[in-house]
Amino acid sequence: MKTIKKDELTIQIHEDRPALGKAAAEQIGQQINELLHQQDSVRIIFASAPSQNEFLAEIVKKDIDWSRVEAFHLDEYIGLDDDAPQGFANFLKEKLFSQIKVGKVHYIAGNTGTPEEECERYAGLLTSQPIDIVILGIGENTHLAFNDPHVADFNDPKIVKIVDLDEKNRHQQVDPNDKNCFTSLDLVPTHAITITMPALITPRFAYAIVPGKFKADAIFHTVNSPVSENYPSTILRRKQGAVLFIDKDSASKLDY
Repeated sequence: MKTIKKDELTIQIHEDRPALGKAAAEQIGQQINELLHQQDSVRIIFASAPSQNEFLAEIVKKDIDWSRVEAFHLDEYIGLDDDAPQGFANFLKEKLFSQIKVGKVHYIAGNTGTPEEECERYAGLLTSQPIDIVILGIGENTHLAFNDPHVADFNDPKIVKIVDLDEKNRHQQVDPNDKNCFTSLDLVPTHAITITMPALITPRFAYAIVPGKFKADAIFHTVNSPVSENYPSTILRRKQGAVLFIDKDSASKLDY
């Protein structure tokens, strides 16, 4: 592993996806346990994407009192059937919450028919107490959650909002070989509910897990481009103590 620093962001470059997943689970698991020694419960926001697979497979093995964890997730499509495998809530149910007994899990309901009310409901849950940890992915267009460049707002007055998804983002959700993805672009929803940019950097600890060759451009911009909404993930460089876990593939365009 090699570690570099850019502004406030610590970047760990691991050999491959399995090594990255183990390292992220070890460090995040340790942080959860440290917080559980200090307080009654820990509130965590989880990312839902194939990039998280190795991490999730490892974190469930850790000795953590999950009954004292309150869990959230970053975003959800609007209009999918409740049991759709592409739904991010269902992804986390399969990969994480079916294997551990979390004290509370709060899912974004993307199929309520009243998405504005759902945004208000979820924002109320998020702000009822401080969030301790946020675990992120970074999209190919550098989005965090579903804050694509055209809707990302570093000073967003909202905690949760409805967004339209850009074409690059929607293309990223298509993989005929992965049941958690869509088989064609026309099946990908055009709108989603997302936690906003300010809410994502408010938690005490922020971790981003971003392996794979298809994320190389996004990682290059995250580290090297000016901090702006044009590249939403660059905001991580302003977050004190933020850690970015990448592998050699996603780091391939960095000069390190």
